[in-house]
Amino acid sequence: MTDRLELAPGAFWYPAAFDARAQADLLADVRAVLAQAPLFTPTMPRTGKSFSVRMSNCGPLGWVSDGSGYRYQSFHPDTRQPWPPLPDRLQAAYARFGAATPAEACLINYYAPDARMSLHQDRDEADLTAPVVSLSLGDTALFRLGGPERGGATQAIRLASGDVFVLSGPSRLAFHGVDRILGGSSRLLQEGGRFNLTLRRVSCTG
Repeated sequence: MTDRLELAPGAFWYPAAFDARAQADLLADVRAVLAQAPLFTPTMPRTGKSFSVRMSNCGPLGWVSDGSGYRYQSFHPDTRQPWPPLPDRLQAAYARFGAATPAEACLINYYAPDARMSLHQDRDEADLTAPVVSLSLGDTALFRLGGPERGGATQAIRLASGDVFVLSGPSRLAFHGVDRILGGSSRLLQEGGRFNLTLRRVSCTG
């Protein structure tokens, strides 16, 4: 297991968890998923405003946002086809850093150099006890971590390509977001920018 830093109870950062070869393998898996389930631009439920990130999913369930709200569904909102299966390497990453129960969804967020993500909680899952595991590929993100209440103190870290971040236990519902992308900080993605792969358990295991 790689070095682990605990930034808050249950919030774990694993710098350089994946080496260059492993990052390239993960990126190949992402490219294969996107060939079947292209990136789409989600919109906010109330305002209809477009997100600055584009996204896709793999696994039995995928997270989407549109005028009907935030939710998980089994198919791509544009193609209407089922999401591609979750690659073995990603499922293994969830087992390594998350939990014994399999992940059911992997949200693929693509951050162009000008994209960001406001502070939010991951709370659309029926099971709010299973860890959320995020893998970074590409340019470094200035990631912001808060607590379980909006408006509390926050801390910023730089998530680089190959890093893993886990929200679990007391930090499972911590507010978090991405302030900005440090363009040109990685050569992994030919197009530049960053992929964030967020692995989640959605349904309760009983």
